[in-house]
Amino acid sequence: MEHIELFFKSIFIDNMVFSVFLGMCSYLAVSKKVATAVGLGAAVIFVLAITVPLNWLLDQYLLQPGALKWLGAEYADYDLSFLSFIMFIATIATMVQLVEIIVEKFSPSLYNSLGIFLPLIAVNCAILGGSLFMQSREIATLGLATTYGIGSGIGWFLAILAIAAIREKIRYSNVPAPLRGLGITFIITGLMAIGFMSFGGMLTGGDEEVETEVKTAVVKPVVEQEENKTEALADNTLKVIE
Repeated sequence: MEHIELFFKSIFIDNMVFSVFLGMCSYLAVSKKVATAVGLGAAVIFVLAITVPLNWLLDQYLLQPGALKWLGAEYADYDLSFLSFIMFIATIATMVQLVEIIVEKFSPSLYNSLGIFLPLIAVNCAILGGSLFMQSREIATLGLATTYGIGSGIGWFLAILAIAAIREKIRYSNVPAPLRGLGITFIITGLMAIGFMSFGGMLTGGDEEVETEVKTAVVKPVVEQEENKTEALADNTLKVIE
């Protein structure tokens, strides 16, 4: 259940585009055609699925304070957390280079259509954000880190695929001249972000019920105690009057 919850949460609730607005440059620039958006989205899924667990391993066994204790007791006090950004970006750049080689080899047309934005995945803040969120949220296991990376990539993929499909349809719509292009795209993105906010309560229904039950269980004895005190006070008052 923990994996399922994290998977759907990273896709819908903590969506990289609609929740924290990361990766907006390539999201806006490569979303004019669905085919191009699918190619870039698939590349982002692959890069996030590989780099997040790899950076989790780096964080756990190299970067965290005391992470080097596996080398010996004399290394237990070392803290290499200041290297997090450099190491994470190096891992991302390596994976992006691998993706670029694969796409150029097997799909030259997609490689040409993506243009400069394929190598720019290396500096896409959504990719780095996945690793940094993994670190800041202290994801416990490698499996959960992999789930989070795949879910975040799918969330970004769905976002760019949706806006690309809408922009292809808008091309035939009578959009007011001042809003054509990026203007209407920003408006649609904002409306889609509001829509994705509705998923915020998707995984909280059970928690609210538990909290309600706990509050009821706590309040009931307090009410009973107050009623007992009131009855005792009334009895004492009657005795005094008599």
